[in-house]
Amino acid sequence: MPPTTATPSKSRRPKKSTASGPAPDQLLDLYRRMAHIRRFEERAARAYTEAKVGGYCHLNLGEEATVVGLMNAVRPDDYVFTNYREHGYALSRGIAPERLMAELYGRADGVSKGWGGSMHMFDVDARFMGGYGIVGGQIPLATGAALAIDYRGGSEAVVCLMGDGTTNIGAFHESLNIAALWGLPIVYVVVNNGLGMGTTVEMSSAEPELYRRASSYRMASARVDGNDPVAVQDAAQTALESARAGKPYLLETMSGRLKGHSVVDPARYRTREEAEALRDADPIAAFGVRLRDLGILTDDIATQIDAEALAAATAAAAFADASPHPDVSTLFDHTYATPVPNDSRRLPGEALFPAAPRPAASVLAEVTA
Repeated sequence: MPPTTATPSKSRRPKKSTASGPAPDQLLDLYRRMAHIRRFEERAARAYTEAKVGGYCHLNLGEEATVVGLMNAVRPDDYVFTNYREHGYALSRGIAPERLMAELYGRADGVSKGWGGSMHMFDVDARFMGGYGIVGGQIPLATGAALAIDYRGGSEAVVCLMGDGTTNIGAFHESLNIAALWGLPIVYVVVNNGLGMGTTVEMSSAEPELYRRASSYRMASARVDGNDPVAVQDAAQTALESARAGKPYLLETMSGRLKGHSVVDPARYRTREEAEALRDADPIAAFGVRLRDLGILTDDIATQIDAEALAAATAAAAFADASPHPDVSTLFDHTYATPVPNDSRRLPGEALFPAAPRPAASVLAEVTA
């Protein structure tokens, strides 16, 4: 059976960045942000086991280098569309961890007022255009946003994130085809963790090197080591420059998740050796070793960063616990952006149509009977 980890063979292994790279303080900032995502996700997983988070919950554990590398290359005025594995991207777009955790808890102070939960976060100010529970649901919308930018003559770009399994749906191919035909300013990013839920890429894709699929549409593409935040940042900057010039781009990052598909998935489809290999390739630990070798990170600094990350995650959970539940009357407040005729706001159990008023004489007869 093909391996289930996201690590490519030596002949296919993506190259690491060879550029002079960011300054020491920038490298340390990458490490710090990765640590904050890790602690936030671990606290979210704990909250799920405490039944404080409802619905599904998909974590970025093990994908932190891909997250911060991509988001470091994105401009504040660019648009980001994600799938349902979105918490780290939202944090990297500057959305407060308190608001994110409150959303996971389904509370009124959440980024989507408590009605979105883990999979449907949205913040127009951060140009974070949502997570989507439907596999690939974000791709046509992101492509449409790129069309709107092109139509207006804007300089922004769109980053559309997806998992490796999403590349097998029709909307992926339709969207890439339109983007290539019309020269739209969009970068499609496939975060390849080697598994579409529990099925390996090799077992589900006739072309497992997913970045090569762009060649069907004469679209530029690349594969990058998703465990190296600097390499991801460099590749993303190249992709975005191409997109802004009217040449859409497909970027594949190889980044294995440390846990199962969701919080409740024990990942029994992995062997013990595969799980150990993923832990050994932990991007935060590996980047920490790299920064120590460069003399940028010390044990004391690493301990301080971890303490700050843990404190921030703990504070976010406390904020979420104290936040009120949304009022039922607000359930339909953000269904549409503008008023819609005949918009139904009927709650479960309520009659489809209001009961017709009864004649007063009929009511009087029943009372006096």
